[in-house]
Amino acid sequence: MESQTAISQIVPQVPVTDDEQWTTIIRPRNGWFDIDLGELWRYRDLIRLFVRRDFVAQYKQTILGPLWFVIQPLFTTLVFTIIFGRVAKIPTDGAPAFLFFLAGTVCWSYFSLCLTQTADTFVTNAHIFGKVYFPRLVIPISIVISNLLKWLIQFGLFLGFLFYFMLKSGPITVSAWALVTPLLLIQMGLLSLGCGILVSSMTTRYQDLRHVVAFGAQLWMYATPIVYPLSQIPEGYRLWFLLNPMTAIVESFRYAFLGTSAVTLNYVLISVGITALLVFLGIVSFSRVEKTFVDTV
Repeated sequence: MESQTAISQIVPQVPVTDDEQWTTIIRPRNGWFDIDLGELWRYRDLIRLFVRRDFVAQYKQTILGPLWFVIQPLFTTLVFTIIFGRVAKIPTDGAPAFLFFLAGTVCWSYFSLCLTQTADTFVTNAHIFGKVYFPRLVIPISIVISNLLKWLIQFGLFLGFLFYFMLKSGPITVSAWALVTPLLLIQMGLLSLGCGILVSSMTTRYQDLRHVVAFGAQLWMYATPIVYPLSQIPEGYRLWFLLNPMTAIVESFRYAFLGTSAVTLNYVLISVGITALLVFLGIVSFSRVEKTFVDTV
């Protein structure tokens, strides 16, 4: 009793009034689609910190550093050009084979990288989520943004080869659709975000799904016109390929810069609709799992 009295004399009790203003109030989330966009904006500095961590720390102790962003799509395109262009002789709708495969590789590498990394959101960051509070969507959003910086480097590589072929091989049709490239990039980011957080919500309970993601991404690539044009798909089977949102994205990108594609506006609208659906399902699943995932990981 004497010790308690002494402590109370040293640290006086400050009464809490009803008018006291709290800087942060954490409330339970009960809704199916309970995402506070304002809260995400308030944590934009944390997103910036994670982007810097993912972009810089990943290649800090490597010899070539960011050059890996250029080497990987370049070697992949060379392999595709030799195997599918020269050996298999797959047509490229009149576009130079190297540019045709590079355009598909640049688009697909961004999507697949975002997908595989966001699919591990809960499992990889469980040690952080269990210690400090912040909006859990900060992590997958930062992954999509950091990979965007890598895509810009690869896009610069593509433009460099595009100008080279334009000077060497003659005119290549660059249509006005090139102006919608930012919209295609946003759609790729949202699609990878929606699919990634949807998978990450399932891996909290079934962690062996993590091993299926990389294999599934490879199968998804061959279901996307990366090494072949959409025009080579028979009309009777083309609808099934259009249910893949990446089909219209890749074909639109090629049409914008190479002028060759079988994509139409209806195909683009179908792709956007399916992307919106996957993002909605991903956020709903993510919102439900983030409340209890610490107990299951």
